[in-house]
Amino acid sequence: MARNYRHAIELQKKLSSLRRRVRLPKPVRTVGGADVAFSPDGRYCVAAVVVLSYPGFEELERVHSRMRVTFPYIPGLLSFREAPVMVAAAKKLSCQPDVMLVDGQGMAHPRRFGLACHVGVELGWPTIGCAKSRLMGTHRQPGQRKGCRCRLMDGDEVIGTVLRSREAIKCIYVSEGHLTELDQAVRLVLRCCVRYRLPEPIRSAHNFVTQLRANRKVWNQNEL
Repeated sequence: MARNYRHAIELQKKLSSLRRRVRLPKPVRTVGGADVAFSPDGRYCVAAVVVLSYPGFEELERVHSRMRVTFPYIPGLLSFREAPVMVAAAKKLSCQPDVMLVDGQGMAHPRRFGLACHVGVELGWPTIGCAKSRLMGTHRQPGQRKGCRCRLMDGDEVIGTVLRSREAIKCIYVSEGHLTELDQAVRLVLRCCVRYRLPEPIRSAHNFVTQLRANRKVWNQNEL
C-alpha cells in the first residue's frame, strides 16, 4: 500500500522490474475483462471482472468487489486507486482466464507500469492494457479503416500501439501488461473488437460495473 506520492512512485519503479514480456504460452480459450467505477460520493470503488469464451464471446463468469478509496486521483498513479479492488474481484473467479484485458494503460506509462501491469504482477496473470485515451507518448494518425495501427513512441522506444478498432472512430491504445507481447496483444484485442470500439471483454465488464454503480445496495453493503 502506497503511503504517499513519493512512496507510490518508488513502488512503481520497484514493481516494474517484475513485469515480464513473453508470448502467451498456449492458445487462448478464455479472455477476461476488468473495469472499475466509483460511488457518487467518491468514497468507494467497485470492480467488475467478466470472463468470456474465445472466440465465441459467451459469458462464462462474472464477479465484483467493493472497497473504500484510499488513494487520491493522480495521473500516472491510477493503479493505486484501482488495482487493489480489481485484484480482489479477480481472485473471486473460479477459473483463471488465459489473458485479461484491463481498461487502462499497461507499459504506455512514464514508469512502464500502468494499471494492467500492476494487476498482472499482483495476480501473476497475463494482462493487456487497453485504454480509451493516451497518457503519454507520440504517434502519427492511423488510417480510418478497422485494423489500421501505428506505434506509440516515447523517444526511440515503442511503448504501445494506437489501434483503429472500428472504422472511422477514435483509436484505442494497446500496450503490454504482464506476461504478454505487444504484437500478439494487438492481434488479440482487434479480434475481440467485434462490433464496437472496445473489445468485448472490457465492454462486458464496463456494462456490468455500470449496473453495479447504479445499484444503491452495492454502496450500502458492509465493506469487503
